[in-house]
Amino acid sequence: MQPVIVAGVGMIPFAKPGASAPYPQMGASAARLALEDAAVDHAWIEQAYAGYVYGDSTCGQRALYEVGMSGVPVLNVNNNCSTGSSALFLARQAIASGAADCVLALGFEQMKPGALGTQFDDRPSPFERFDALADELVGEPQIPLAIRYFGGAGLAHMKQYGTQLSTFAKIRAKASRHAANNPLALFRKVVDEDEVMASPAIWPGVMTRLMACPPTCGAAAAVLCSEGFARRHGLRGDVRIRAQAMTTDTPATFESRDMRELVGYGMTRRAAQSVYTAAGIGPQDVDVVELHDCFAQNELITYEGLGLCAEGEAERFVCDDDNTYGGRVVTNPSGGLLSKGHPLGATGLAQCTELVHQLRGSAGERQVDGARLALQHNLGLGGACVVTLYERC
Repeated sequence: MQPVIVAGVGMIPFAKPGASAPYPQMGASAARLALEDAAVDHAWIEQAYAGYVYGDSTCGQRALYEVGMSGVPVLNVNNNCSTGSSALFLARQAIASGAADCVLALGFEQMKPGALGTQFDDRPSPFERFDALADELVGEPQIPLAIRYFGGAGLAHMKQYGTQLSTFAKIRAKASRHAANNPLALFRKVVDEDEVMASPAIWPGVMTRLMACPPTCGAAAAVLCSEGFARRHGLRGDVRIRAQAMTTDTPATFESRDMRELVGYGMTRRAAQSVYTAAGIGPQDVDVVELHDCFAQNELITYEGLGLCAEGEAERFVCDDDNTYGGRVVTNPSGGLLSKGHPLGATGLAQCTELVHQLRGSAGERQVDGARLALQHNLGLGGACVVTLYERC
């Protein structure tokens, strides 16, 4: 398997629905930024993987044709909120296997305001089994799907370990402090714990509005290549993907009857362990993490899933500031989904962009000193989880 270099990354500022350009322009802009960052000509790209959730078939071609029509394979990827990292996963496989030497991974999303919902109501939903178990475990069918899932997972943690609602507010406040230094983030206003707690309750006692990420439009991209290709073309080779794993659900998702398992805790744990084993490291060796904080509740659960702290210790991890600068590991220096925004198809590649800049030392005021190993976690219900470890060479 060939080593895989992240030669270039690009991301456009995220925006509220209705305030962005249409998806073809967003996608093309991000692709051009990644190509420019990599110093790669569009004609050198041998394959492209384009990720999006809300759009008709071949939207990837529509966006990439704005950059150039070279006739190479363009594959469209839809894997819910892990779509961007699924495109990255396929692009890395193409390089590692020797099938290609230079590949583009692109993610974009043009979203509508409001909570996520089913788009095709004339056929079985992929969430039928998830909904049925959520009905049994937490009820509250009037609450939008994603809020019920992740709020229910947070509630399970609260019931088992005595975790306080204010701990989730601390996570959201931390996200805002980090995003204040990210010019590409949607929300850059700093909020404190009290403001998060005082925001409208969307599930009383379980979640406030500021604990949920906003629907967002945006795009991000990455150019991957082999070491040989980088050498031949004089490209930078200072960041590489050291290990990567993708997991889907097992019977335990439903049989455990645990809302945390229903929202991907097991997928996260298995993917992370696979990456640590492949790289010969442990979570204690990681310097910076971008993880899937679609809700503050999921960030807390994911600390334990990734092994950043022991099971049941996430509240202490937060309260001791081990999740931020000066602590054990900096999580979501970009501001995460909570503050940066969550355009579903773009999120995984936006995480990649942030971590590449962290390892290059080009993250500005967000820079994590001495960052050498960076971990990315991107989760999609239904389900898929991608964990990627990047290394500064």
